[in-house]
Amino acid sequence: MRLSLDNKVFAVTGAAQGIGASIVKSLIEEGAKVAAIDIDAEGLAALASLTGVTCFSGDLSTADDAHRLCQEVLDSQGEVYGLVTAAGGVRGQVGRALEEVGECDWRKIFAANVDAAMWCAQAFAPVMKATGAGRIVTISSGAGLRPSLTGIQAYTAAKHALVGLTRQLALELGPAGITVNSVAPGFVLSNPATQKQWDAFGALRQGQIVNSIHLRRLGSAQDIADAVVFLCSERARWITGQILSVDGGHA
Repeated sequence: MRLSLDNKVFAVTGAAQGIGASIVKSLIEEGAKVAAIDIDAEGLAALASLTGVTCFSGDLSTADDAHRLCQEVLDSQGEVYGLVTAAGGVRGQVGRALEEVGECDWRKIFAANVDAAMWCAQAFAPVMKATGAGRIVTISSGAGLRPSLTGIQAYTAAKHALVGLTRQLALELGPAGITVNSVAPGFVLSNPATQKQWDAFGALRQGQIVNSIHLRRLGSAQDIADAVVFLCSERARWITGQILSVDGGHA
């Protein structure tokens, strides 16, 4: 089954590494054109040489900055058919007791995981509405469906909020022909931050995590990208408001 996305333009946030970079490459393989967006300009350089990829660097955490960057994408590409919000993560934080969590750290995680998705959807939705079709796929997490392995309160709360935003946008944008879904990854070793988290668990906890997965392995960035590309395709044209767990089965 070929998921042809020939010449459709997608904006992918958090594109510089890990899951985001795999999504960019997978979309390109299906014939799409991609506006790769990330705050990490140096990280984007690895994608700049790919045919069909145009890179845009900037911060998406505030409405003004996100809208400005999205307008740059539209000015360059002329249109955007789909948006994949892979920006997020724990922003270098680790699990701490509730009493030790500060407001700044709390807000950083919400800005990266929820606010950025909201402002980008707000910027691109009018263009999709005008054409009567579009795809929005958020990258949530198993932490958006249950407590997080990271132990980070803000991360769990933010991913739950992103799941809620996904479902609400699906309801609002459905009449315009726009589907809105989320992929919720299990534990994936996709970048230095997730590798650091994994190493911090220690051998005993690592074994417990793997044994709680039906397929007895951690996920890869490509596992997540494959699910995203499906949801971006015409094969998923009557799927919206759904949270697709891609976690190898979770006990």
